[in-house]
Amino acid sequence: MVYTRPLARLIEQLQRLPGIGPKTAQRLALHLLKRPAAEVETLAQALLEAREQVGLCTTCFHLSAQNPCEICRASNRDSHVLCVVADSRDLIAIERTREFRGQYHVLGGVLSPMDGIGPEQLHINELVHRVSKNSVEEVILAISPSVEGDTTTLYVGKLIKPFTRVTRIASGVPMGGDLEYADEVTLIRALEGRRELD
Repeated sequence: MVYTRPLARLIEQLQRLPGIGPKTAQRLALHLLKRPAAEVETLAQALLEAREQVGLCTTCFHLSAQNPCEICRASNRDSHVLCVVADSRDLIAIERTREFRGQYHVLGGVLSPMDGIGPEQLHINELVHRVSKNSVEEVILAISPSVEGDTTTLYVGKLIKPFTRVTRIASGVPMGGDLEYADEVTLIRALEGRRELD
């Protein structure tokens, strides 16, 4: 065994994080061991607090320590325009542009029958209820273009089209690309170039 058991366990746990391979996990583990104990304890405490205190907003399903979340409570947001995203990472990416001033609805993923994700596993029913009961004038579907993303966009669009205008972000975001990794200019153009859903 190359690593002592506690170090091997730390590396193994770090590898379970998305985008962290064996070498990165090793570098992170060795870095953490070199840091002062107080710094490592602060990191551990931040992880535990985030896990215990952060939940989902019951209005938009964005991650938040408050309910409703900061965005849903903000009086300067346009409640008549709703941007639907797959997850909170996409919401954060759009917020970074500082261009969208409406509210959000986070689906919690995309339809993927191969992975056992159907409409029941997502916050689609809540979206339909929200749009049908409130004076929403436009729903922007901002879901990353992919087979699953397009399927989700079409499915959600058909459900809410009877209640409001439905648009889709322009294809400034490349097919197969993730909103999370798109730069602000690309996202701004995608929002500005949105079009009616067929």
